[in-house]
Amino acid sequence: MKKTILTLSLLAATMLSGCAGTNFKRPDAGALTLGQSTAADVARVMGEPQQSGEAMKNDQTIKLARYAYASTSGAARYPGVTPARAMVFSTFKDVLVGEEFNSSFAEDATDFDEGKVSALRKGATTRSEVIALLGKPSGEAIYPIIKSKTGKGVVYAYTHVTGTVFNMKLYSKLLVVSFDERDVVSDVEYSSSGSK
Repeated sequence: MKKTILTLSLLAATMLSGCAGTNFKRPDAGALTLGQSTAADVARVMGEPQQSGEAMKNDQTIKLARYAYASTSGAARYPGVTPARAMVFSTFKDVLVGEEFNSSFAEDATDFDEGKVSALRKGATTRSEVIALLGKPSGEAIYPIIKSKTGKGVVYAYTHVTGTVFNMKLYSKLLVVSFDERDVVSDVEYSSSGSK
């Protein structure tokens, strides 16, 4: 996914500087609403983004607002990982259509068990079963982030960096699970890159 590549680029650049970006807090539930909140609402809640851009998803141009923070003095979820967090907000026609939080900090790590993705069944697995299996999602999405114009989706995203500036290794994985109007899985998109 192009959005994930852009997120990873920002995370990698932030991590290279050791302690970079402005630390931020993930918005409380209800602070922003998919399908209603605007880019101005995102800026009101989060402040001005560190980086903005665009990506194509399902033949539509989406605007992205990105926030990232890394600190070598923080506690990472796993040994040898540079702790970092990032958040991307996606808008389409100035309406919020996606938010993705990604963290390798111990206190709010977004890692998930990719080995359980194969248990998700289109037309059978429910939203509550997905959450019971994989835990709390790190984001949510609607069209055009997901294919269906009427469904909703949840996002599981995790990225970490190991090594040094001269030998940096990046690992990432992204899962987007879409649901129909009955909250039953309608689509599953999983991708990963790098090595742990």
